[in-house]
Amino acid sequence: MPTIFAHGLFAGALASVSSPNKVLRKTLVLAVLCAILPDADVVAFNFGIPYEHMLGHRGFTHSLFFALLMGFIITGLFYPDLKRYGRNWWLMVLLFFICTASHGLLDAMTTGGLGVAFFAPFDAERYFLSFRPIQVSPIGIKDFFTAWGWTVIKSEVIWLGIPSLLIWGIGRIVHKK
Repeated sequence: MPTIFAHGLFAGALASVSSPNKVLRKTLVLAVLCAILPDADVVAFNFGIPYEHMLGHRGFTHSLFFALLMGFIITGLFYPDLKRYGRNWWLMVLLFFICTASHGLLDAMTTGGLGVAFFAPFDAERYFLSFRPIQVSPIGIKDFFTAWGWTVIKSEVIWLGIPSLLIWGIGRIVHKK
C-alpha cells in the first residue's frame, strides 16, 4: 500500500480541482479522510481476522461499493444544504466516491500484498493492476524507518507526489477564474 500521506495527498489534489476556494478547506479535509479511511481495516488484525478475509486488509473497505457508500454518507452528513439529487450534490458524491476509491486503486498499483477486493462484498477475489510501479509500504511504523521505508518514499514522490502537485496546480488555475 502507499502510505497514508500519499493517499491523502492524491485525494487533496483531486479535491482542489473540484472545489472553489470558498468550500475548499472543508472539502479538502473530507477528501483526505475518505482516502485514508479504507486503511482502518488494519484493526482487523487485532481481532484475529486474517489479511485475506473479506473484512481483512484490502478487503471490503477497499471496494468500490464501500467507496460509493462513503460518497453518499459524507455528502449527506457534511453538505445538508445542497439540494438532494441536484447537480452539485451528485458532484460531491462523485468526488468522495473517487477519493475513497482512489485508495484501492493506488493499492492495486503496488508491488506487494494480496491484491484489492474491488468488488466486495459481492466477490471476494482480489486484484492488482498490470501497472504496479509503487513500492508497497510497510504496515508498521518501526519498519518504515529502514531502507525499505526510504525506497517507498522515493517511489511515492515519483508516482504520486509529482502528479498530485500537477493536479493541484491545475485546480488552483481553474478556480482563479
